Amino acid sequence: MEEFWSKLSVFWQYFSTTIIIGYYVLVLLAVIKLLLENKNPLKTHSYLLAMVLIPVVGLLIYVLFGQDYRRHKMFSRKAAVDQVRIDEYTQEQLDLASQHELIDDPEVKDKANIIRLLLSNNRSFLTQSNRITLLINGENKFAELKQCLLAARDHIHMEYYIFDNDNIGNELAQILAQKAREGVEVRFIYDDVGTSHLSKSFKSLFDEAGVAHYPFMPVYIPRLSRANFRDHRKIVVIDGKTGFVGGINVADRYINKDDRLTWRDTHLKIEGEAVYSLQIVFMLNWYFVSNQGLPFSTKFFPDQDVNYRQCMQIAASGPDSDWASIMQAFFMAISTARQQVLITTPYFIPNEPILTALCTAALGGVDVQIVFPYKGDNKIVQAASMSYMKEVLEAGVKVHLYTGGFNHAKTMVVDGILSSVGTANMDFRSFDQNFEVNAFIYDREIAGQLIDQFAKDKAQCVPLHLSRWQQRPIRRRLAESTSRLLAPLL
Repeated sequence: MEEFWSKLSVFWQYFSTTIIIGYYVLVLLAVIKLLLENKNPLKTHSYLLAMVLIPVVGLLIYVLFGQDYRRHKMFSRKAAVDQVRIDEYTQEQLDLASQHELIDDPEVKDKANIIRLLLSNNRSFLTQSNRITLLINGENKFAELKQCLLAARDHIHMEYYIFDNDNIGNELAQILAQKAREGVEVRFIYDDVGTSHLSKSFKSLFDEAGVAHYPFMPVYIPRLSRANFRDHRKIVVIDGKTGFVGGINVADRYINKDDRLTWRDTHLKIEGEAVYSLQIVFMLNWYFVSNQGLPFSTKFFPDQDVNYRQCMQIAASGPDSDWASIMQAFFMAISTARQQVLITTPYFIPNEPILTALCTAALGGVDVQIVFPYKGDNKIVQAASMSYMKEVLEAGVKVHLYTGGFNHAKTMVVDGILSSVGTANMDFRSFDQNFEVNAFIYDREIAGQLIDQFAKDKAQCVPLHLSRWQQRPIRRRLAESTSRLLAPLL
């Protein structure tokens, strides 16, 4: 027996030594790979710190969250779009951007650089014939969405990060099934982490009715598996003529009842040429999840009959794109602002360019204001966000903490003419890791409506003053600073 235990002890020593050596070899390879990727130094430091301070777990964090899919494209676009047509159309748009009649407006002319940027880095076509309806909160968005879905005649394309199995989720699922039985082509993409696997009841309903549905990047452990590379978009396209985009997912919490505001958000209904761009964004993802290409035909790109003129671009970004186009557009809009920048965001973890742009604009005399939740839905993310407040407050940025519930809206208004409404937050995850889509609107009417809503939100805020902020307890400062170290991973 002693001989057995002796051999077992020797075996265990060799085995444990081999495991340790193997682990450090893997760590060394991961470090070399991380260095060669030339990531943002802050992000590199965060991953290196995690691997050093948290053995095994730190390596797993890098494997699960640290892969750069922007350098290794996840999409094959050949079967989804005619690349030559897109390139030619893009060049035509670039040629027109400098002489477009829109640019005759002196105020809009100042924003022509953003128009050209989005054309160049994202093929975001500038469209004029659009009617835009601003939808404040879920009760308004869902009422409008249900009406449009019920009126669908040819196809419904829907793509959501979160689609809950609750009252509003079941109501929309029943409408999709009903329209599919009527002969309408219904295609549905859901994120497999945000939705945590579509419920069996929804799958059975969709299968029976003929609703084509696919998960985006299926996972086995929703909270861990590739959590950084998710489809955070909220898109609906109906008959190629009506589109919806914004911050509102499908969930009951977005509907405020009994005159009690608990979840503030903003969405858009779009009718007109910009729907083509939403259609293309959906078609690219549809090909990725289903391996089924949809034709570039009048069925999906019908003639538009909108006699209204609101100019806009749809910008999509993600780890499959060459450029962080939404972040770049934010940066240019803020850094070229002349009078005012109004931002509403639920998460504020800006990268260095955005933080610099905000502080520089404020120091240069631009009225920069941010509405941010007083209480967030994630303690670590909230703490990391608050760690940036000292810098922006010192630069003269006015910060308003929203107390009317959780403000989930993702909007920006610049100089009363440029607006952005979409899915992208002011954080690392939206800028670099997730698939997002935003509308950039060049219209005083929409900008005015968003400015009015900003004022309403601000009325439910408490101002954050630098003098008071500097007096917060040391334990709170330490928690914020510690959380900030994880900012690139959040």
